[in-house]
This record gives sequence, C-alpha cells and structure tokens, in this order.
Amino acid sequence: MKLQASHLYKSFGAQDVLSDASLTVKGNEKIALVGRNGCGKTTLLKMICHLEEPDQGSVVIASGTRIGYLSQITFEDEERTVYEELLTVFDELTTLQARLESQALVLEHDASSAQLEKYEKLQNRFEALGGYDYEYELKNVFFHFQFEEADLHKKLREFSSGQRTRIGLVKLLLTKPDVLLLDEPTNHLDIESIEWLEGYVRHYPGAVILVSHDRMFLDHVVDEIVEIEFGKTMRFPGSYSHYVKAKEEYIERNHDAFVRQQEEIARISALIEKFRYKKNKAAFAQSKIKYLDRMEKIEDVKTDQSAIKARFTSGRKGGKRVLEVDHLQIGYTDPLCEVDLLVMKGDRLGIVGPNGIGKSTFIKTLVEKLPALGGSFHFGHQIDLGYFDQDSAQITSSQTVLDTLWDAYPQTDQTQLRNTLASFLFTQDEVFKEVYNLSGGEKVRLALACLMLAHDNVLLLDEPTNHLDIPAKEALEKALEAYDGTILFVSHDRMFLKKMANRIMEMGATSKVYNVGYEEYLEKKAQHTLVEAAREAVAAPAPIKQEKLSFNESKALKNRVAKLEKLLEEAEVDLEALRELRFEPEYYQDYRKMEELDAQIDEKHNEIAAYTKEWEEKMEKLEGEAS
Repeated sequence: MKLQASHLYKSFGAQDVLSDASLTVKGNEKIALVGRNGCGKTTLLKMICHLEEPDQGSVVIASGTRIGYLSQITFEDEERTVYEELLTVFDELTTLQARLESQALVLEHDASSAQLEKYEKLQNRFEALGGYDYEYELKNVFFHFQFEEADLHKKLREFSSGQRTRIGLVKLLLTKPDVLLLDEPTNHLDIESIEWLEGYVRHYPGAVILVSHDRMFLDHVVDEIVEIEFGKTMRFPGSYSHYVKAKEEYIERNHDAFVRQQEEIARISALIEKFRYKKNKAAFAQSKIKYLDRMEKIEDVKTDQSAIKARFTSGRKGGKRVLEVDHLQIGYTDPLCEVDLLVMKGDRLGIVGPNGIGKSTFIKTLVEKLPALGGSFHFGHQIDLGYFDQDSAQITSSQTVLDTLWDAYPQTDQTQLRNTLASFLFTQDEVFKEVYNLSGGEKVRLALACLMLAHDNVLLLDEPTNHLDIPAKEALEKALEAYDGTILFVSHDRMFLKKMANRIMEMGATSKVYNVGYEEYLEKKAQHTLVEAAREAVAAPAPIKQEKLSFNESKALKNRVAKLEKLLEEAEVDLEALRELRFEPEYYQDYRKMEELDAQIDEKHNEIAAYTKEWEEKMEKLEGEAS
C-alpha cells in the first residue's frame, strides 16, 4: 500500500466539505476524483500531501513514498532560466556527471586499476539513473507543453502565470514521484498537448490521482473512478464512461432493493401487529421483531439531481447563408492565419488548431473586437449575433447576480429573470450574491444566462465549457443540441467537439474546412483521407421514387419485420442479463472479468443496433408501400 486516507472529515466554517471520504492507493493505479465543483476534490488532494489537515480521520503514507503535487512546485529564483530551473530536478545526475568528468581527467595521468574501478562505479551509477538520457527527457517533456527551444533560455519572470503553471507541470513530471497528484492538468493546453499528456500519464510508472473535467482525458487515462458526492466517496472500477453507466445501474438497482425491503418490512410489521397480543402467537411476533432489528437496512441512495435547464432559441429565423469569409487575414500586427469560409444555417462549426494560431482572434474579428488585417467577411440577412468568451465570463462587479441580468435586459420582469437564473442554478438568496464573489464556474453560468435571454440566431462561442463541471457541461451540450440556430465555436474539450460539431475548421497558415464531425475528422486525418469541403453549398439530390412491391415481396418484408421484432426482444433480455452480472462480486471485484463483460455488453448493443437499423429500413419500405 502506498497511501490510505480513511474517513476524512473537513469543514470550512459552517460548510461541511468532506464528511466520510476514503481513498486507498496500493499499486500504480490511475485514479480520477470526480464530482461537482466545490464537492471537495482539491481539498482531498491537499490533505494527501498535507497542505490541509483533516478535522477527523487520517492520511497514512507508506515510508519512502514520494508524493508530487503541482501547487508544491515553486520557483525560488525567477531570475533563473527555465533550463537552469528544470535542471535542478537532476541535481544528483549533474553532480555525478561533474565527478565523472573530473575522474576522466585523473585517468589521463593515472590509469591504475583503482582509478579505473572508481570511474567504472561512477559510470554505472550515472547510467542506472538515466544519465545519458536526462537532457533528452527534459526537452521532450518541455517541448510537448507548447514551448520552443528558445524558451529554455528565457528567465522564469518573462512568462505569464499560465505558462509558469505549465513549466511547473513539466518540473513535476520530471521529478517522477511515486504518487503523482494532478489538479486540472489539461488547463491551458491545446489538443495536441492534451493527447501527449494522456499517453504520458497512462504509461506513468507510478500511481496517479487526478482531478479533471475533461471526460475524454479520463476515458483514455484512468482505470478507477472515485466519486465524491455529499461529502462521501464511492469507488467505481473502469473508465469514466463505464462509471457513468455503472452509477446509473447502481442507483436503479439499489432503489429497487430499497423498495422491495420496505415492502417486506411493511409486510412483517403488519404480521407483528396482527399477532403480538395473541398468546399463542406472541413468540412468533417476538421472533419477527428480532428479525427486523437484525435486518441490515438498505438506504435509498441520494444523488445530486441539480442541473442547468437552459433552452437557447432564436428570435428570428435569419437568412440561409449565415456567413461568407473571403481571404480574411486575422492577427494583431502580422497575420496569424487566412480564412476562407461559407457558413450555412444550422451549421455547428468546431474550430480547432494549436494554441496561438488565431482561433480566438478569428472570433474576435467576426464580432469586430479586432480589425481585419486583410480580406473581408459578411453576415447574411437578419443575422443576430450572440458572443461568449472567457473575458465576458470573468466579469468583476459589485452588482448582484440579479441586478447584472436586469441591467442587461431592463424590459424583462423580475419573475422571468429569476426563472432564468434558476435554470442556471442561481436560486433563492444566490441571486443576491455579488458578482466578484462568484466562482469561475458561476460566472460562466451567469454569462450563459445573459446569452440565452438574447435569443440570437447565431452563437459565437470561445471555450464555453471552461470552469464548468461535468454535469454543467453535459447540460449545456443538451441545450445547444436542441438550439434552432447556427453555432461557431472554439473548444479544447474533445467530448464537446465530438457531440456538437457537424463541420470542422482546422486553422493553420491557411484555414481548411471539412464537412465531417470531430470523430470522423480525427479518423480520416489519421488515415490521411481528409477531403477539404468545397466552398459553395451543394444542393441535396432529389429523392428516388420507390417502385411498388409485389405481393410476395411485401409478405417477405412483413415476415422479416416480425422476426426482427422477436430477435430484438430476445436480445434486450440477453442484454439485461449481462447487465445484472455487473453487480456480482465475481465480476466487480475482478477488473479483467469486468472488461470482458463490458465487451460482451458492447457486442450485444451492436447486435441490437444492427437489428434496429434493419427493422427501420424494412418498416420504411412497408410504410412507403402503404402511402
């Protein structure tokens, strides 16, 4: 065992953050802490490395186990260059290297066996510690965090706070602690860097405990989820997606067991009342009372059901051709990128590319916060623009939440404003909180509430999911999926891109547009089969008229539909039986068996999907025949 946190309780003032939190790390597990903003994830990390002490409970760390946490990485001297700072991680190696070089000089004058043996021992130690690779490793990790060779020789004070955070992360990774603690490690990273970090963490030789709202990162990296809800922890083996399904099934199964037990308690209680005062049945009644006392009561699991209930709608339909961009050069002084683009009504255009290439600059140019450096762009007829960026989401004001929204929409009555705020989880006295006291996630929700009330038919969104926890992200996705307008958005959240984008614009020296979703874009890019979209929209082909079916063809179709319905019913029964196995100790205590079971469940899902698709096709033919 590397560490064990047991029954931790922690409060800040009147607020209980953790009430019964436990966590055990035995080997090299990759563990994610998940839960809503403010549930205590970061507090638990801080208690593990003794930056916070629990009010109750204990944290035991095995002797010799080194814990590494980003907030403990400090720069004592900001006049140092980055290279000098990162080199401190390898102090033992650089000392050995100096001794080796010194001993090599000795050998030039004294090549005795004693001196040769001394050199050999130093060399073996140097090699065992990775002495011939440390400089390559330093640069490899550093360059994967969006830095260049020249940055190594800059002083630490020359970098922004976000860049210094990334340098701190590089230093932490290079120290290779036995247990690595990462709190939102994908912040400030572009997609390419996130993907590299995934591989690094997945193959890290020690244990990792991380907090992240990046669902795809969690899916690709972790093998265990520890959920914190209402101050308590609950462990789920497997990836994040597996946890989501397992949690739903656990709640459903637990509730069913709770209901059955309550019915049994009610039945037995009725028997007790019926017989407890009858002499010849008193012993029977007493035995049932003892039975109830010994019964291990099942609690109906509580789960936090609060969620954003946003609904984005357009006030006007707007023209079919939403935006035409012609050789638009964007940047501040020198062009970063040139964009050619045609956006049609209903498009969901995801904008991707490395940090610094101009994604946010492009959006700012479209809303005229920045001037174009060349070319042109033109919005279509009756287009109403809604704009969200991280600056507008980080407003600082002494106004209350309610007054901020009221100032933006003075003609709207207070009831409607309060209903809108409630849909973004500002309820009761929370609407009177001053804006500067809001968390980052709360400010994002307030900015989105302002955006929703505008009823624009085109939304320009720059990193809309930053600072949102996973339930809030999923609620926003659901709201935007139902939106009847057009969306152009920048995001590093690959799950958000996967769910939202039906077209992708890849930004580089010149932009390229692809008429595919994000998942297909990645697949085709990996296969080098991406085809850039034509600028002009192509008319949809006319539907092909269906020929009339013969009597035998119609009968065969109806027979096949009936057969498919039976196969679907049987497959659903099989699927339910496989799902039930997840709750058997034989499976949930054996990760490999659970993986095999998940594969069987996925195969059954695929079988059901194939039957369903064929059934829909056959039914469509029959309905076409009937019409």
